[in-house]
Amino acid sequence: MQMKLKVTVAAAIAAAAGVAMAQDMVVKIGHVAPISGAQAAYGKDNENGARMAIEDLNAAGVMIGGKKVKLELVAEDDAADPKQGAAVAQKLCDAKVAGVAGHLNSGTTIPASKIYNDCGIPHVTPSATNPNLTKPGYKTTWRLLANDNALGAGLAAHAADKLKLKRIAIIDDRTAYGQGVATVFKTVAKSKGIEIVDEQFTTDKSVDFMSILTAIKSKNPDGVFFGGMDPQAGPMLRQMEQLGMTNVKYFGGDGICTMDLIKQSAGAKTLENVVCAEGGASLDKMPGGAAWKKRYDTKYPGQFQVYSPYTYDAVHVLVDAMKRAGSADPKVYVSKLGETNYQGITTKVQFESNGELKNPAMTLYTYKDSKKIALN
Repeated sequence: MQMKLKVTVAAAIAAAAGVAMAQDMVVKIGHVAPISGAQAAYGKDNENGARMAIEDLNAAGVMIGGKKVKLELVAEDDAADPKQGAAVAQKLCDAKVAGVAGHLNSGTTIPASKIYNDCGIPHVTPSATNPNLTKPGYKTTWRLLANDNALGAGLAAHAADKLKLKRIAIIDDRTAYGQGVATVFKTVAKSKGIEIVDEQFTTDKSVDFMSILTAIKSKNPDGVFFGGMDPQAGPMLRQMEQLGMTNVKYFGGDGICTMDLIKQSAGAKTLENVVCAEGGASLDKMPGGAAWKKRYDTKYPGQFQVYSPYTYDAVHVLVDAMKRAGSADPKVYVSKLGETNYQGITTKVQFESNGELKNPAMTLYTYKDSKKIALN
């Protein structure tokens, strides 16, 4: 009888534990980036950052509104394509995710932002930098780094004030990102007395730039600005070397400012002419950057690019707002995002009323001996 009673009590305890586990609330957080196509290295890096955040939060234990929460990542691929980005955004709305870390590109984030606004789901982009993203005033849109106004202006100021360049040609890939950052660079460069000697256009699928570069070379520039991403910048640098443009400085925004550019340029001497900008502090100057990067490299060796620390923080910012609101319901916690005062690994995260990051840092980089080096 006593043995039977012990078994019954043990079974009851086990059943109660099972019920408690079953009652853990599951909160789904979406992540979107290009996991396929030429920009897949960026996308996978971002997804890795989001996965690290989910794993760290679950390991620490998350309580929202007095309930224990299990976070789940819903990862989607937009292939850096605006139409696919919109379709994926609608898919995440239909899946009723609580929030989204993403997208990577401005061209996919801008159309997706309207869809998230219409279905009421907050999204925090770790990397889309076109200023137009926040212009509609959606209360569901937030950005974790400096926009192209800061990046383009910073690069133009460096070209004029530090390098004393006088003649620059501009190329952009016709995407929302590429056009945006090139336009800002052009405006500020001209205001500082730099002559824009040529403007050329390409696409985010091109790899042959010989005709464009030959036309530019005939204008004898001392610098070239490229608004685009590293799958184009790498071949462009190789072809500039082939054309003997080895003394021409090469500028670009965060789209080219990756570790992958070293591989994409395949040993071209022109890599050392690159000056690129990122909207944020260098890893060594981030509050938790160096320690975080060490953990990242252990978990995902050789995969780091640029934005994964921001994706990591984006997930934490969403969950922080849920915790302060006591709810994972987007309609309830979205207002708390505007009150964010979160110490992330990238920076102290606080937002302006329009969803832009307060006091964003900007870092210029160059490449030396196949290493990416901060200039400021």
